[in-house]
Amino acid sequence: MAQPSDAPLFPPFSVIGPQFIAPYPLEIIVDKYPCRHLVITDSNHKIMLKVKPYDTTFHRQRILLDANDKPIAMLQEKNLTMHSRWNVYRGESIADSDMIFSTQTEHMIQFKTNVSVMLANKASSNDDCDMRIKGSWSKGNCTIYMGDSSTTIAQMHKPETSKYGKDKFTVTIQPNMDYACVVALLAIVDDIKNPDEKKDSSEAAEAVGNVMGTVLTS
Repeated sequence: MAQPSDAPLFPPFSVIGPQFIAPYPLEIIVDKYPCRHLVITDSNHKIMLKVKPYDTTFHRQRILLDANDKPIAMLQEKNLTMHSRWNVYRGESIADSDMIFSTQTEHMIQFKTNVSVMLANKASSNDDCDMRIKGSWSKGNCTIYMGDSSTTIAQMHKPETSKYGKDKFTVTIQPNMDYACVVALLAIVDDIKNPDEKKDSSEAAEAVGNVMGTVLTS
């Protein structure tokens, strides 16, 4: 029997946590502010997640937070690698036992986005990727696929630049997909594509604080 056209493309795919899975298509809005701050809202402009820089002396890091600033996942660039590898851990941990997944670019030099994602708890030891991000980040047409298949997990739409100098783009996420994982992947690709952005500044913090206040009171 043919599958209904509106049926989910895959069963619930929990990566960071089942609480981040919606049984329906989800469209999120990603506002990118200076100094690597991201604010993620739903179609009603309610804050869902945030991403902030969390750099140390030796590591380039970003932290994924919920709407109340509770840490969800730590995103850490692995030093001294040729393929822009990132590891993602639970909470604020950077312990191997808390690793959720890792990512790496397919080529040392690439003009288009091609990033493979490997889950840390996969049952087999093969090198097949569990997800892949492909497209053009600068043109806003990146897509996240299930493994090396043509099954779309999430689709990024063309970004816009507002009068406040921040970038905004939307992402459509398929039902049953972990949207916190999607946001973590977007943050990693953003960092890979914009490695020279400055670290935290009071101006960036003020801008993010202003938008959060606006969203929360709207």
